[in-house]
Amino acid sequence: MNAKSDWKHVIYIFGIIAMILGAIDPLEGSVLVVLGSTLLGLSTYLKRDRHWKTFLISTLLIFVGVIFLFYFSSLGGFGGESKLSAWWGLLILPYPIGWLLSIVTLIVRAVRNYRHALKHSSKL
Repeated sequence: MNAKSDWKHVIYIFGIIAMILGAIDPLEGSVLVVLGSTLLGLSTYLKRDRHWKTFLISTLLIFVGVIFLFYFSSLGGFGGESKLSAWWGLLILPYPIGWLLSIVTLIVRAVRNYRHALKHSSKL
């Protein structure tokens, strides 16, 4: 592996780790999830990967959801004793949807790569 593609792969791995670690605490870890999804999108774009658009869409979804998450958190939340109804929580949905889209895409890629490796190793 040459040095140019090596740093792109490192960014890719850091992005995956950041997205998984950030999911442990969805509010405080959301900044880590945004960073991780941005790194994933950037690395797949620079590698000219065929899934870069999917990672770009998921990054945008996560970013929009996290913006609303922090906004509602600064207002004291929604539902219950808050002045905002629970329906405002729908604006946070892009965050978990984008996260799931990224994770599902990563799993599909891993399964395809594993199957591809098995197919080519059986030919030896």
